Amino acid sequence: MPKRLMSVLLGFALLAGPGAGVAAAQVAEQKLTEPEATFPEGLAFVQRVRELTDGRVMVADPLGQVLLIVNLAAGTADTLGGVGQGPEEYRQPDAVFALPGDSTLLVDLGNARLTVVGPDGTFGETMPMTQGSPGPGGGLQIVIPRGVDSRGRVYFQPMGGGMGRAFPDSAVIARLDRATGVLDTVATVKLPEMKRSTSGGPGNQNVSITPVPLSPQDAWSVGLDGRVAVARSGEYHVEWVDPDGSVVRGTRVDYKPLKIDRADKEEWAESLGEGVRVGIMMSNGERRVSLGRGGGSGEPDLDSFEWPDAKPAFQNNGVWVTPEGDMWVRRHVPAGESIRFDVFGADAELKGAVMLPAGRQIVGFGRGALYVVRTDDLGLQWLERYRRTAT
Repeated sequence: MPKRLMSVLLGFALLAGPGAGVAAAQVAEQKLTEPEATFPEGLAFVQRVRELTDGRVMVADPLGQVLLIVNLAAGTADTLGGVGQGPEEYRQPDAVFALPGDSTLLVDLGNARLTVVGPDGTFGETMPMTQGSPGPGGGLQIVIPRGVDSRGRVYFQPMGGGMGRAFPDSAVIARLDRATGVLDTVATVKLPEMKRSTSGGPGNQNVSITPVPLSPQDAWSVGLDGRVAVARSGEYHVEWVDPDGSVVRGTRVDYKPLKIDRADKEEWAESLGEGVRVGIMMSNGERRVSLGRGGGSGEPDLDSFEWPDAKPAFQNNGVWVTPEGDMWVRRHVPAGESIRFDVFGADAELKGAVMLPAGRQIVGFGRGALYVVRTDDLGLQWLERYRRTAT
């Protein structure tokens, strides 16, 4: 039976080259040292939360297979739905995004669908994450949201390349209007360098596509107003792409390249087990898609990779847009050191920096609040809220 399998591991690092421009070290730094609240129960994995209008937080934990509404002030949580494939159910609730009317878009990787959750916690309409009609890049579209604007439009990065074809060096940022089904392109971003290997023979061929560790790549996110925030590699600067297609380009930011050591390589390897895995199987002309997070295949042989000499300027998927419209870009620092974000204003110019204790990862913003997770030595994650001020 003809069969072909392609595995793609998403979520890798970015590289920006040095150059003359604004020096990041010259801007004012805001240091956030102690959380104002911590949820008392450990979580398996959290990559995004969503603050509701009453101050509670919706939390999706794909590895723990649970969707929660957390009251950080009281230290309590309510569980929404349950594990399964039917209504009011999910298999891997991976991320949550704000929708109009205080509703929420739930990304359910395990069931490969997007579900609307009402402000009262009830589950509503769903749509599949796989779209077969042609769109940006052509062919099959897998809608893994990276952002949602105030009109409920979904922004994602279609997977490029495919079985038997070379993996492209760039990709589009696509925008899907869920109400009308209209799919358009809003920007183009650089992808990391990829390596492709094959095994097996005709009729039973396996294709594996993996990234070159810490190779150059752009990063992006979306604001509620529909502005797309892009951190550019090649030279470190940022851009805002307005809904009308116009671009605001900022000044190049200087940085000192950091030599990659063993600890940096191990830090990169640890992140692989948390990536999104996409499986595409062809059998007798029928295509099946499976999505999931985690489940890596053990520790990679770090010495088998070709590594760049220096660390990237900023991290993959390290761009966030605050409710006030600022762009935060997570810088690469030596492994184990305090977290640093460069903060850019609406004019795409560097305006400040925010420092967080080591071992933290931003998972969302609220009204004057910053939500992060801290990972302990056992791999459990602890949701924290910090009080922030406008930079």
